[in-house]
Amino acid sequence: MSGLLRLWRASFGGSRPTRHERGDTALAFAGSLVGLSGAGLGRGAVASARPTSLPAVDGPLLSVVLALVLIGTVMVYSASISLADSPRYNVAPTHFLMRHLLSLGIAFCVAAIAFQIPIGVWQRLAPFVFVGALVLLVVVLIPGVGKGVNGAKRWIPLGVLNLQPSELMKVACVLYAANFTVRKQDYMNHFGKGFLPMALVMGAIGVLLLLQPDLGAFGVIVVISMGILFLGGVNGRLFTGIAGALASVFVLVIWLSPWRRERIFAYLDPWSEGNALGKAYQLSHSLIAFGRGEWFGVGLGGSVEKLHYLPEAHTDFILAVLGEELGLAGVATVVVLFYWLVKRAFEIGRQAIALERTFAGLIAQGVGLWIGVQTFINVGVATGLLPTKGLTLPLMSYGGSAMLSTLLAIAILLRVDRENRVLMRALGIDVSDFQG
Repeated sequence: MSGLLRLWRASFGGSRPTRHERGDTALAFAGSLVGLSGAGLGRGAVASARPTSLPAVDGPLLSVVLALVLIGTVMVYSASISLADSPRYNVAPTHFLMRHLLSLGIAFCVAAIAFQIPIGVWQRLAPFVFVGALVLLVVVLIPGVGKGVNGAKRWIPLGVLNLQPSELMKVACVLYAANFTVRKQDYMNHFGKGFLPMALVMGAIGVLLLLQPDLGAFGVIVVISMGILFLGGVNGRLFTGIAGALASVFVLVIWLSPWRRERIFAYLDPWSEGNALGKAYQLSHSLIAFGRGEWFGVGLGGSVEKLHYLPEAHTDFILAVLGEELGLAGVATVVVLFYWLVKRAFEIGRQAIALERTFAGLIAQGVGLWIGVQTFINVGVATGLLPTKGLTLPLMSYGGSAMLSTLLAIAILLRVDRENRVLMRALGIDVSDFQG
């Protein structure tokens, strides 16, 4: 019993955890309590306690993820079936569906493996995962290795899958930023020790991504990193100044790039003749698709815009096809599902932090931030609220690397939730107290 008390003080004592604490001691304490109850100690208390059996995963969260994946699979097939007629592809009508299903199979297998890895192991692996993703960003730029599409060199061909390192870097950044924040907890108010190292790392990533070029992925990665630093307790005034500086850098990058600048101007007036047939061609046809869908859509498979009018209908603009075929009702359903998913991720993060599992909590909230921001950008681009940018809709768009990285992140999120609930149940804490 004295050993359990020491574990309790180490895990849930009144003092703030140091930057070296990982939360493993708390899980060990939970395991000890479960072991004691299984041995029959304190039978009266155990008899009145809540059941110790737990489902392997968070059922509602998994259901929402599967719903988005299934809706996305149906829409990928619907949006891509007409591409068989295009001389650019010259493929079977089911080509993109089969490749999407193959990508899903690989992604689910990787996610299943990732779910088995304890969060403490992910914390130790975080720097190595980050370095590996950084190396891949360099490899993709090597002549003869990286594959170029539409002027962008972002993929490494691996036979069954074209690997996009920028997508894996999103997962790596969530892990690394959470690890960095925990290690530097004592220096969050210090520019030189609390922010500058992360800024240098983000600068290196930015250079490599802009060489591809992939400004959209860089923007998402910056938001993930800055968001985790903010949630980790970085000084508010310092954060505001840095955010302003980063915004200025993005504006400068856009202004110094003529084609990016033209895209911004086209976004401001997409219906002028020059823009509608030029830089705003995708946006104008996306808006036409939403307009045709009205309240309940023209019916599944009935889209006209996917018939070679709307480019990238099965990837970046899949929501426009969904809006045309299923209407506002279908779009609203997808938005609500994403809202619930992001909300649940932040709830899981709040649970972990309340249990002094800071690294796990920051991971969960980082995943929620990533999916929320990328969904907001994709929906905003498709509906004309934001300038056109090539970012997929998480869990729905066609794209093997994006699906792999997103489901990997979801698996880690589910692992955080699993460890939270094991610990709370062992301590007699009602899980529902942290929800809602």
